[in-house]
Amino acid sequence: MKVNDQQIEEFLANHTDWTVNNNKLYRRLRFDNFAAAFGFMTRIAIIAEKQDHHPDWSNSYQTVEVWLTTHQFKGISQRDFDLVEAIDDCLAQ
Repeated sequence: MKVNDQQIEEFLANHTDWTVNNNKLYRRLRFDNFAAAFGFMTRIAIIAEKQDHHPDWSNSYQTVEVWLTTHQFKGISQRDFDLVEAIDDCLAQ
């Protein structure tokens, strides 16, 4: 189910590294080098596949940009929140 603006604001209050960009959850990440950035993407790809919810993302050398939306609902949903939490957990390790 698509979440409303208040739910998004509340979620972002607890995930301050994320913003809304073009109606998608967005985060830009910088790593020490390309291998670290690509390793992160590999870990998230495995999680995303298990969740059957795949990010739109890009990688340029040590930078990874992530955009999350749920195409089925044409907006941000709980599925995006769940993937944000998995990404943040992965980064905290």
